This record gives sequence, structure tokens and C-alpha cells, in this order.
Amino acid sequence: MNKLTLYTHPMSRGRIARWMMEELGQPYDTVLLDYGTTMKAPEYLRLNPMGKVPTVTHGDRVITECAAICTYLADAFPQAGLMPADRAAFYRWMFFGAGPLEAAVVNRSLGVEITAEQKGRVGYGCFDDVVAALKGQLAQHDFIAGPAFSAADVYVGSQIGWGLQFGTLPAEPEFAAYAARLRDRPAARRASQIDDAARGTP
Repeated sequence: MNKLTLYTHPMSRGRIARWMMEELGQPYDTVLLDYGTTMKAPEYLRLNPMGKVPTVTHGDRVITECAAICTYLADAFPQAGLMPADRAAFYRWMFFGAGPLEAAVVNRSLGVEITAEQKGRVGYGCFDDVVAALKGQLAQHDFIAGPAFSAADVYVGSQIGWGLQFGTLPAEPEFAAYAARLRDRPAARRASQIDDAARGTP
């Protein structure tokens, strides 16, 4: 009844959900999907009408969207210690990642630049505002929602790691130090090894 299943592709945002699964320390099944075929098949679209990954099922519950997956699993498995007592900071930075950070990075990568006149109509203001907010938080704390690692670090940390890897975020020392702390986590290493093996990377 409470079986966990991850639907993913090893070269996708599913890597975030994989890391979260590994942090939980719970058994789970994996269903690997291909772009354009099984990801768009009717049986999968019944779970995720967007035809994207990741999706997680927990018994008869269906969760999509990486921030929602991380938040749900942190709540569903409190014994993993991934939901901090300070929920305010957790929700603030989890959804900062899902909103301003994601939008600012994607827009920048697509060549969308926000003018000074447009900042007031854009939820994240501008790219530099997002970077400054994130840098300021990580200058004060080892982890995004405070002194201890949480599911918010799985989500926001993945975005920062990719941003540094692909050059979509500036190589600020606060970002580099944060990403290094997260890479050292055993669950992060396991998750990367599983997904790298699934795509044929030695």
C-alpha cells in the first residue's frame, strides 16, 4: 500500500528526486522512461499529464514537480530528518528555488533579459537580485534553510550545482563551498552513481 516508485530519466530533473530518495533510506522501485516514447505513453500520462519526469508514487498518491516531491517525502518520512523544525525557512527557500531561482536561470539561458522598467512586473525582479539573495543566505548559513541539511538543500543544491557546472550561475565562492558540502553526502554520491550507470557513464 505504501510502495515508493520513482519514474525518471537519468539525464533529467529526475536526478533531484533520485537524490531525495537516497536521502530517505527507504526501499523504492525505479521506472526508467525515454523522451518522446514511454514518457508520452497513455499509461504514464495518466500519472503525469505533462509527460515529464520525475514523478513519484507513494501507494496510490502521485506527486510531480521536484519541489513538491522533496517536500512531500520530507513530511511523509520524518524519521529521515529532512524537514527542519523551522518550517518557515524551509518553505521560504524551497519555493524560492521553485519560483525566482528557476525562472531567473531559465530566462537568462533563453536570452530573456529583464529591463529596469520591467522588474516591478516580474516576480523575481531580475537575475542579479536572485543571485544576491541566494548568496546572502549562503554567506550566513551552511545550508539553505539554516544550520542543518534538509530536503530544501536537495532541491536548491541541485540547481546551484548545475548552475556552476553549466555556467548558468556565477561562480561565487559561497555557491562553490555550498555545492562542495552537498557533493560529499553519501546519498548524493549514491544517487549520482545510480543515474550515471543508467545512462552508460563509467
